[in-house]
Amino acid sequence: MNMRRRAGWLSALSITGDDGESVGGVIDHRLSRRSLINEYRRGRLRRDQVCDAHPDLMRAARNFGDETQVCCPICQEDNVVLVTYVFGPRLPHHGRCITRPHELEEFRQLAQREAIHATGYDSLYTAYVVEACRSCKWHHLLRTLPLIEPSLVANHQPTRRKQSNR
Repeated sequence: MNMRRRAGWLSALSITGDDGESVGGVIDHRLSRRSLINEYRRGRLRRDQVCDAHPDLMRAARNFGDETQVCCPICQEDNVVLVTYVFGPRLPHHGRCITRPHELEEFRQLAQREAIHATGYDSLYTAYVVEACRSCKWHHLLRTLPLIEPSLVANHQPTRRKQSNR
């Protein structure tokens, strides 16, 4: 059975691409998420320590968050939403929030074009998917993924910066 998601978005708990295939270079943060939730449930962390999302993240979650079927593990009153940020060259230092479904695909295409001329790993685009609860302000980084094909990363040789003679 091939389950197809809307193009440009990743499901809440998978590390597969839109075509259902594994995505290379993905860093998944589910284990740290589970550990944090367990610490909260054991009473070792207070609610105000885990429900402390930045106002800009909450604004993005309310206005642009991608709905999921995953119930908030802290308040269990609302489903979490996914907010995706992209960081890379010529983007603001705080990243770019993906607000429309086609934007992520546009950044993927831009990253593919620029990977050919990249001079170092600092010139690559990376997406960060954050889950957030609009009710209690819970948030956690779910995954980090490169926006270029893994084969381009494997062939990419970073250049070393020359040290100054001071």
